[in-house]
Amino acid sequence: MDTISVLTLRLAEIFGLYMIVIGLGGLASPQRWRAIMDDLNRSPGLVVALGFAVFAVGATLVLVHSIWTDPLSVIVSLIGYVALIEGATLLAVPGPLIRIGHWSTGFIRTWALIALILGLLLFLAGLTGRATFSV
Repeated sequence: MDTISVLTLRLAEIFGLYMIVIGLGGLASPQRWRAIMDDLNRSPGLVVALGFAVFAVGATLVLVHSIWTDPLSVIVSLIGYVALIEGATLLAVPGPLIRIGHWSTGFIRTWALIALILGLLLFLAGLTGRATFSV
C-alpha cells in the first residue's frame, strides 16, 4: 500500500500491534474486560483518568497526523479523531460510553476476534507499505 508519509506507516504498525494485543487479551481473558467495566462503573475518578489519557493521545495524534490523501492515512487519521472524541466524551458525559461498554461485554470474544483481524491487517499494511511523495 502506498501512502504519503512514513509516519502513517509507523502509526499503522503501532495501532495494529495494539489491536493485536487487545484482541489476544480479550480472547485469553474475557472476564478481565468485564472486571474493567465494573471498575469503571464504580470509579468516576478512574473514568476521568482514562478520559484524560485517551483525550491526550487523540489530541496528539490529530496534531501530528491529520492526513487525508490515501486510504491508510485516512484510517490512521480517523483513529486519532475517534480517540479525541472518545476521550472528550469520557470527560464530559461518560454515561453513554460506559453503558455501551457494559453492553459489549456480552460479545467480548467477538470484539476480540475483530480487533485481532483488523490489527493484523493494519500492522501488515504499515509493515509492507511504501511512503511515496508525488507532486
